[in-house]
Amino acid sequence: MKSVFRQIPLALALGAALIAAPAVQAQDFKAGFVNTDRIFREAVSAKAAQAKLEQEFSKREKDLVDMGNALKSATEKFEREAPTMAESQRTARQRQLTDQDRDFQRKRREFQEDLSARKNEELRQVLERANRVVKQVAESEKYDVILQEAVYINPKHDITDKVIKAMDAASGASK
Repeated sequence: MKSVFRQIPLALALGAALIAAPAVQAQDFKAGFVNTDRIFREAVSAKAAQAKLEQEFSKREKDLVDMGNALKSATEKFEREAPTMAESQRTARQRQLTDQDRDFQRKRREFQEDLSARKNEELRQVLERANRVVKQVAESEKYDVILQEAVYINPKHDITDKVIKAMDAASGASK
């Protein structure tokens, strides 16, 4: 009977130690958060990538807008003149407008696909750069974990500004 009573304080002491251990570990745990959307909007390298895409695709976009306007004008002209046209002429113009519209839709779809693919390439490069900087910040400031997605984050854990500044410094530009 005595041995059971001696083990109870020991068990209580061990239980208290186990309960206290996570609290001690939690104090040593350092977490941070990075908002990738802000990096894509605010980092100099992300802005440069966006400008590069705009320059690369601006001529094609202008050509598509011009082509769309020309098609719209031709369609409006056809609708005005159709009642006075011969049936064969009206059919031929309709076919021509349908072909032009099909060509326009194809070019617009190709443009969107090309733009999307290039945008993904550029964003991937910016994200890779950001991830390298995040890793450097995490190692130099001894973070245990850096999150990129969260439902809620206390602003005191947000290191996005540090990452953007480090990325901008690494690219040789300043804000």
